[in-house]
Amino acid sequence: MIKAAIFDMDGLLIDSEPLWHEAEVKVFHEVGMLITSEMCTHTQGMRIDQVVHYWKERFPECTTSADKIVKDIMHCVISLVQEKGKPKDGMYDILNFMRSKEMKLAIASSSYMTLINAVVEKLSIATYFDVIHSAESEEYGKPHPGVYINAARKLNVDPEHCMAFEDSLNGVLAAKSARMTCVCVPDIAIKGSAKLAIADIILESLENFGEDVWECVR
Repeated sequence: MIKAAIFDMDGLLIDSEPLWHEAEVKVFHEVGMLITSEMCTHTQGMRIDQVVHYWKERFPECTTSADKIVKDIMHCVISLVQEKGKPKDGMYDILNFMRSKEMKLAIASSSYMTLINAVVEKLSIATYFDVIHSAESEEYGKPHPGVYINAARKLNVDPEHCMAFEDSLNGVLAAKSARMTCVCVPDIAIKGSAKLAIADIILESLENFGEDVWECVR
């Protein structure tokens, strides 16, 4: 029986992936790392310190510290969220649907808490969630399942009784490794990927989640 719904944030609740790409490309270029928006899709769903580590390994000539790059990207993406952030289609509908089913709700995000708080404020969704948990406090980010396992623990719900909502492959891997039912609403960059077959349900949009899907997965 499903007792809780746990949501990824970036690219799922808020249309932030283009904002992440914009911030990453800008900051990486400033330190001589010529990353393209398309290249950013390789690290989608990963924690930002892991993203920076990934690219610094591939651009060893960059001498700027990882901490400074992380700080600059975070500052940039938070500014972009505050300026341009918009909810994904169906976001409020799915939150209200889950509340109508008396589900416990959580956010389990790879993003740092400063960004999560900015998004929650921008979208005015704080009252929906019983728990907000960031992989910032985990030893490893997604695709490691820790952020999902500990979000479920904070909800006091067994992971096997949780339904996770994801948009990235790293997120789907994390949710399934945590033994959760996983609904994937794939980002446009990975739509049609055979790797997403490990998800239990794949939807075009959160708008497509209704009673029929609920009965199928619950």
